[in-house]
Amino acid sequence: MAIWNLGSVNIDHVYHLDRLPHPGETLAAQRYAQGLGGKGANQSVAAARAGAVTRHLGAMGAGDAWVAARLQDSGVDVSGIARLDDQVTGHAIILLDRDAENSIVIHPGANRAVSEAALSDALAAMTPADTLLLQNETNGQVAAARAAAVQGARVIYSAAPFDLDAVRAVMPHVAILAMNEGEAEQLFSGVPGDLPVQGLLITRGAEGAEYRCLTTGQVFSQPSFKVSPVDTTGAGDTFTGYFAAALDQGADIAGALRLASAAAALKVTRAGTGDAIPTRAEVDAFLAAQSA
Repeated sequence: MAIWNLGSVNIDHVYHLDRLPHPGETLAAQRYAQGLGGKGANQSVAAARAGAVTRHLGAMGAGDAWVAARLQDSGVDVSGIARLDDQVTGHAIILLDRDAENSIVIHPGANRAVSEAALSDALAAMTPADTLLLQNETNGQVAAARAAAVQGARVIYSAAPFDLDAVRAVMPHVAILAMNEGEAEQLFSGVPGDLPVQGLLITRGAEGAEYRCLTTGQVFSQPSFKVSPVDTTGAGDTFTGYFAAALDQGADIAGALRLASAAAALKVTRAGTGDAIPTRAEVDAFLAAQSA
C-alpha cells in the first residue's frame, strides 16, 4: 500500500498583515516568512507524517534543493520529481491577516510542465492497494487519473483551485472528490444530478467535515475540534493527506475523518504550511487529550 501524489511543489512567501488590503491599496507587512508549500507538497507531507509510504510526482526548477530536501526529511520519496532547467519552481504569495484569514496568488512554474509520458511510466508500478492523490495545480491530471484507475488504484481528486472543466475531465476516473464547502456548491451548480464518483469529502472549516457515500447514500459527519487558529493556510491539504493515509492504512471512513480533523486542527494552531503539518504522534496525542 502506498500514496502516490501528482502534485504541485511551491515555495511559499508569506506576508503577515494586520488586515488584507483593499483593491488599489498598499500595506506594509509586519513580518515575512518563506517555506515549503503547494497543495501537492502539503498533501504529500501530511500523508507521510501520518505514516503512509508516500511517493511524490511532479516537477521543480533546477535550483531550490532545500525544497526537495524538506519533502525528503518528512519521509516523502522525491525520486519522481523532475528538475527542469527551463522552468522556475512554483511559488505562492500569501497574505495573512490577524484573524488567520488569507489571500493567495500562485505562479505555477514547473508544476505545469510535468511530462505525461514520465507519469504514465511511473504509475505503471501502482497496485490496486495504492491511492493516487491529485489537485488542480499541475498538468497531466487526466492522464494520471486514467493510468491509476486502469491499475485499479483509488483516485482522490482535490477540486482546487476549482475549475469546472477540469473536474468534468478527470471525474470519470476518480473515486473520491475532495472539496471545501464553496467548491462543493460550485460543483453542484455546474453538474446537477448524479456524480460518477463513489464519494464526496467536504470540509466546512469550523463546522467540521463530512463524507457522502454516493454508493449507499450514507453520510458520515465529523465536528471540528475547537482550537485557537494562528494560520489556516494548508489546513485542507493536511486534512486530505491524513484522510488518504488513514484509508491506506485500513481505517474506516469515520476513523479517517476523525484523524484528519485532528490533524487539520493542530495545523491551524501553527504558522506556516508544509513545515507546520503535525506528525502522527502529535495527532495521536491531541486525540488522546480530547478523550481524557
